Amino acid sequence: MYPSAIDPNLPRAIKQPLRARFERAMRHFARHRLAMVGLTLVLVQILTAALAPLLAPYAPNAIDYRAMLNGPTAAHLLGTDDLGRDILSRLIYGARVSMGVSVASVFVAIAAGVPFGLITGYIGGALDEALMRVLDSVMALPALVLALTIATVLGHGVFNGMIAIAVVLIPIFTRIVRGQVLSVKHNDYVQAAHSVGVPTYLVLLRHILPNAINPVIVQGSLAIGFAIIIESSLSFIGLGAEPPTPTWGSMVQIGFQYLETAPWFVLAPATMIFLAVLGFNMLGDGLRDLLDPVSRSRH
Repeated sequence: MYPSAIDPNLPRAIKQPLRARFERAMRHFARHRLAMVGLTLVLVQILTAALAPLLAPYAPNAIDYRAMLNGPTAAHLLGTDDLGRDILSRLIYGARVSMGVSVASVFVAIAAGVPFGLITGYIGGALDEALMRVLDSVMALPALVLALTIATVLGHGVFNGMIAIAVVLIPIFTRIVRGQVLSVKHNDYVQAAHSVGVPTYLVLLRHILPNAINPVIVQGSLAIGFAIIIESSLSFIGLGAEPPTPTWGSMVQIGFQYLETAPWFVLAPATMIFLAVLGFNMLGDGLRDLLDPVSRSRH
């Protein structure tokens, strides 16, 4: 007879320690000041992108030739660009592209890298060696150079930029998950699951993947900040979204031409890129302390 049949309150007793651990983890995260600052920056930028039509004072592509390169005023809080478009409005709408492409590319990289890492790490042998050598070759190239090469081959555009960034990030998640699989696949509970006839895919999903998910979450947050830098670089050289779609990287590229006469033009999008990357890095640092018992014990 199963224990739950003897004591019907056992499931509730199990949930209480889980709830207590979750509450302790949340309190620890709340005490991590840098993580809270990072979370605030991330949430503000996500809400800004989501509510762009409500927050932007002007249409992002509304041209006013009478207000070209005007400095910050009450009508245009961050000034105007070389075509008289409101910089604040373009920053807000640009968050949709820059943040959207970066987040989507990380999700694609996780969706591809996690299964690769699970399968190769669990099977091992020639398949694992062959895939690792391919990934080592990919990771030997500078990430930005590889992304630029892929984007050049595929052509400019939001979707192609997302694919280029995802390809750069897939090896990172594959190696993280593979390392976790190698460290736990010979543990007793995994062998016990096999001995009672649990299918391999269930062993991977129920017994091995949960041990690998925490590093993936932390790396995912850090990777979004890195993806923002790559997306901005692609947009800077014209391989991102097609004009006149606003992106932070393309705004920096155009504003750089007017750095001496209209510094607000380039400083505004550059600051947004800096704050976005800083926010995700701080958030990732807090998640690492929250999810890593060794790191948590040091604080």
